[in-house]
Amino acid sequence: MTAMDRYLHGMQGKRVAVIGIGISNTPLIRLLRQAGISVTACDKSGRESFGPLADELENLGVELRLGPGYLEGLDQEVIFRTPGMHPDTPALAQARARGSVVTSEMEAFFQVCPCPIIAVTGSDGKTTTTTIISQLMERAGHRVFVGGNIGHPLLAEVPGMVKEDWAVLELSSFQLMTMDRSPRIAVVTNLAPNHLDIHKSMEEYVAAKENIFLYQSPEDKVVLNFDNNITRDFAGKAPGRVMFFSRQGGDTSGVYLRDGIIRVNGARGDHAVLDTADILLPGAHNVENYMAAIAAVEGLVPDQVIRDYARTFAGVEHRIELVRTLDGVRYYNDSIASSPTRTMAGLRSFREKVILIAGGYDKHIPYEPLGPDLVAHVKLLILTGATAPKIRAAAEGAPGYDPQALPILETEDLAAAVAEARRQAQPGDVVILSPASASFDRYKNFMERGQAFKDLVNGLEG
Repeated sequence: MTAMDRYLHGMQGKRVAVIGIGISNTPLIRLLRQAGISVTACDKSGRESFGPLADELENLGVELRLGPGYLEGLDQEVIFRTPGMHPDTPALAQARARGSVVTSEMEAFFQVCPCPIIAVTGSDGKTTTTTIISQLMERAGHRVFVGGNIGHPLLAEVPGMVKEDWAVLELSSFQLMTMDRSPRIAVVTNLAPNHLDIHKSMEEYVAAKENIFLYQSPEDKVVLNFDNNITRDFAGKAPGRVMFFSRQGGDTSGVYLRDGIIRVNGARGDHAVLDTADILLPGAHNVENYMAAIAAVEGLVPDQVIRDYARTFAGVEHRIELVRTLDGVRYYNDSIASSPTRTMAGLRSFREKVILIAGGYDKHIPYEPLGPDLVAHVKLLILTGATAPKIRAAAEGAPGYDPQALPILETEDLAAAVAEARRQAQPGDVVILSPASASFDRYKNFMERGQAFKDLVNGLEG
């Protein structure tokens, strides 16, 4: 009997609630019903939002609880929460007090996955680093399953996995909050204030991230950013082997940068792996993403595979993605930038000052650190959304701010912002959507926002 068989056998006869009928939980609902388990699917959206999916689930025998009262009366023995729901939400807390077990699709995956796991977390760079790791492993001949916060749930794919495979996951702080298992190889790219609209404090956010390595064994490995104060301090808590990466040269015991060359000081001694000039992706932050990935795959991927890959990998959609060049103006989609630090990294990727479109949903994080980068790297700031006043204040309060050198405009929506950028841009300019904010004020997620931007840009007439 496999771990998955044992897990599903243990659920027999229990009533299960799944909160959130989204990307990660819909396959879970189907899996549970196929095993004959009673499932109630709960979601705050109304039935009209799901279309044929609602009929499909009901035909499978799923009870739907939709709309404003979707959390009322939770009394099932097992409750799977959606990743973005805080585990201390009153309805969940009350259910736990009544004896319910509150878990998640990702926690279940860690229990039943038959192969070793590499998992990546951090405030910025998670998706790119996860993608690099997974594709390097594939090019080295490993069979790889990629999932987690990157948008693909893996629990339903466990029956097709074997112990020789590898699972590569991107994990958010929400997925990690209640995790009590850690991967074979853990990677923390960096940490800065983020998601404080859901987390109670920065301390809670950091504590959630720590779960990616706290349950490792001494034989496991955690990769940490030496140049980030928070992640550097994680080393003292790590039960497994620590491997640092340092772009600033503060540590040379793991992966480090010297004279433009990424070097590894590991089991094969100190040796050069990758010339940063060969990295197709722009920006110092992508050098760090490669360094984190190289540390993760040490001993698993040959150096030549890494070099060949870096010369051809053009990046992940919505991450400084070149959308179009029109009348000599380059338009970039960096919709993934849902925090100030991510936007700062994007701005530093360009040699010239850019026209920046920013603003969106307010996650209650500080914007003051963004101000100096706006002054240094932006020639025109176009704002829209709830965070527009905060971003304006960050720019105007930054040392050296000159309203003549950095005009600031506010627009009604993204369409108006793109139209204004088109009017203002001159040949040779760069226009970039890098919001420094989440998308939830007007879009379901950063992908929908990024696609809307691309549609608007591609719709501009030459």
